[in-house]
Amino acid sequence: MNRTHEQVIDAQFGPRAQAYVESAVHARGPDLEALREVVSAVRPARALDLGTGGGHVAYMMAHYAGAVTASDLSREMLAAVAAAAKDRELGNVAETSAERLTFVNEWFDFLGSRYSAHHWRNFEAGLREARRVLKHGSKAVFIDAFAPEAAALDTHLQAVELLRDTSHVRDYASSERVAALNRSGFALQAFRSWRIRLDFPTWIARMQTPPDNVRAIRALQMAASREIRDHFEIEADGSFMLDVTMIETKAA
Repeated sequence: MNRTHEQVIDAQFGPRAQAYVESAVHARGPDLEALREVVSAVRPARALDLGTGGGHVAYMMAHYAGAVTASDLSREMLAAVAAAAKDRELGNVAETSAERLTFVNEWFDFLGSRYSAHHWRNFEAGLREARRVLKHGSKAVFIDAFAPEAAALDTHLQAVELLRDTSHVRDYASSERVAALNRSGFALQAFRSWRIRLDFPTWIARMQTPPDNVRAIRALQMAASREIRDHFEIEADGSFMLDVTMIETKAA
């Protein structure tokens, strides 16, 4: 096959759109509740959910914002989000493609991005585009998995992520993420982190990971050093702990 990264993402997530809309991992969590606290305090006029996935940030923000735009590379994912928003009677959710934001400069006064940036082909270019469409002084919150600073732990995480989902680009370390945000015109305001448990059978089923790749992940886990097994708390069935960070910023 000779596909672009955007085509790989669409192929990976389009057929699985409904699974992400219904995903318990994505539909709740301490990070989503922390984001709710921020949005409810700001009550923006126009909010952007950058890389909406199953739409859970957009659904939540719609209760507090005048209008919400949900952005994603997968057209099928956007269609599933639009249908779910209609079912929930959230009429202020619209869709657009994340591969090119067609908004004028400083159109939005709030931006939320959750579990999306690790799929971006060019992380800093995406951040610069996010800054372009956000009003000066407005808040932006970025939530995503992050890699440990230690090289061996980082390598293990990237390997199992890529085997599970071939559209994976990188879980960035916190130091990488903060530096990129600073270079892209964002000022750090707050930083929080959590550990979430990924149930291996559910994690694999949601992405419909091919059996050969599942076996490769399990082989990596079983061959991992004690330090890797201890850090990720790898269980007998392959379930493990993932580090998640929420970085609250301001458009400088």
